[in-house]
Amino acid sequence: MIDEKNLRIIDMLRENARIPVTEIASRLDVSESTIRKRIRALEKNGVITQYTVVVDPSKLGYNSVSMVGIDVESTHLLDVAMRMTEFPEVKFVATSTGDHMIITEIWTNDSKELGRFITENIEKQEGVKRVSPTIILENWKVHSGYLLP
Repeated sequence: MIDEKNLRIIDMLRENARIPVTEIASRLDVSESTIRKRIRALEKNGVITQYTVVVDPSKLGYNSVSMVGIDVESTHLLDVAMRMTEFPEVKFVATSTGDHMIITEIWTNDSKELGRFITENIEKQEGVKRVSPTIILENWKVHSGYLLP
C-alpha cells in the first residue's frame, strides 16, 4: 500500500538513492527496520523498479544531446521503437501521440556525429518516414525519477 510514509521514502530515494536508511528513519521518526521492510516491499511490489545515477553528458564527452522524433508507418511502429533501444547512443525511447510517433533522446560527441547516426541508423530502418531532431542547448532540470504528488 502506498501511504504517506511510503511516498516520503520514495521521494527521499528519488532525490538521493544513496541516502542511508538510518537518515530516512530519523527524518520519518520510525525505526530503521521499519524503513528497510517498507523499501523491500516497495521493490517487491514493483513500485521501486531501479536505482539510478544522473550524469552530465558533456562531462562524458557527449556534447550533442538531442530529442529526436521519429514518424513511421504504423505497421512498423513497435519494430522501429524496439530497434532504437539497441543503440548505446539512444538513452530514452517512448512511443507517443502528438507530433511524433516515437520520441528518443540521443547522445553523441557532436552534431556531425548526430547527423551521421540519423542517416545511418534511423533513416535506413524500414518504415521510417520522417526524423525530426531537436538539439538540447542547455538542460535546466533533470531528475532520476518522477516527482510525486
